[in-house]
Amino acid sequence: MADQQADELSLAEAVEFTSGLIRIDTTNRGGGDCRERPAAEYAAERLAGAGLEPLMLERTPGRTNVVARIAGTDPSADALLVHGHLDVVPAEAADWSVHPFSGEIRDGVVWGRGAVDMKNMDAMILAVVRGWARQGVRPRRDLVIAFTADEEASAEDGSGFLADHHPELFEGCTEGISESGAFTFHDGAGRQIYPIAAGERGTGWLKLTAHGRTGHGSKVNKENAVTRLAAAVTRIGEHEWPLRLTPTVRAALAELAAIYGIEPDFRDVDRLLEKLGPAATLVEATVRNSANPTMLNAGYKLNVIPGQAVAYVDGRCLAGAEEEFTTTLDRLTGPDVSWEFAHREVALQAPVDAPVFAKMRAAVKEFAPEGHVVPYCMSGGTDAKQFSRLGITGYGFAPLKLPEGLDHQALFHGVDERVPVEALHFGVRVLDRFLRTA
Repeated sequence: MADQQADELSLAEAVEFTSGLIRIDTTNRGGGDCRERPAAEYAAERLAGAGLEPLMLERTPGRTNVVARIAGTDPSADALLVHGHLDVVPAEAADWSVHPFSGEIRDGVVWGRGAVDMKNMDAMILAVVRGWARQGVRPRRDLVIAFTADEEASAEDGSGFLADHHPELFEGCTEGISESGAFTFHDGAGRQIYPIAAGERGTGWLKLTAHGRTGHGSKVNKENAVTRLAAAVTRIGEHEWPLRLTPTVRAALAELAAIYGIEPDFRDVDRLLEKLGPAATLVEATVRNSANPTMLNAGYKLNVIPGQAVAYVDGRCLAGAEEEFTTTLDRLTGPDVSWEFAHREVALQAPVDAPVFAKMRAAVKEFAPEGHVVPYCMSGGTDAKQFSRLGITGYGFAPLKLPEGLDHQALFHGVDERVPVEALHFGVRVLDRFLRTA
């Protein structure tokens, strides 16, 4: 089995399935405005074609999840969760070079919303599983395959629902892999870096509410809710958060520094980031908590001072820095503005010295020997947060070999999202190699 590799049909199917899934519009606008069922049916049909028995599960009609288990050869081994979400963020067709839901394959590139976030990974998982069915391959440990709804919003209809109401489907799973890792980062100086995610900042989406005295817009009003809210939002937006290094980020900095022959001085992290050049973008967002104002809502007529004003803030928190986050928000909002969590999820950390991480590193190096594989922490979050409730340690491992000039991180939620065919082929080979022996 060790000499076997993904067959040519698996490579072709990864491209076909990426395009096919993109053509199924699963835009998640939040507030329940999404329908993943057609994409779930697409995935389930292909899993069934590989001899599996996928379950389709819904908390809300149309918000469908798919779960299947592949039996491993070692019954004493812990199971591994392999998961991807089926929903995507909105896309305005007028802004794109191609229609975002065309799934067009042009000049060796697959275009469309979900090409990197994350229908490409869904497609690669399907391609690998179907290839194993043709070759008669079984992995060493049980694999639980899960395609989820609602990751781009609250996950209440997706991984949250599965973790809370169907934990038995994930029995034995100790680790999981999903999006945002093992992609090529070009540093502009000829080096290729492959960051594997071993942590995520926590999610703290905030709702701020300012109350005041309603009045005529022409009158003096010292209790203006809009003014109070604007002041709080400005304080939050301008706040400089202190440095906080988690073990994952410290490991990332140490390994990046070694690549460049730099002594990692953790006493002056900002200076260290400067020395890393473009590679600093892999870690600079995860050395601190953050809170970015994103939405404002106040008033109903230009000449009326409203009695209430509301703002929303995208907060992200490092593991171990949650108390600092809340006490800082209390201080920045002040006495005239209240705040609450609109959505909250935990920060995650995963060991970088674990055997599973070593196997991920080895799988990438086998097909990209020139690459430097390093750990990193995601600035945002994934379904791994919800699955962590089941004691599952999450890693970001969705391998792609990308050409220089194609900014993987900028494509997430961006215009003209796309993925090269060759990147998908590389991803299938690496994923296949890792999952056989993980």
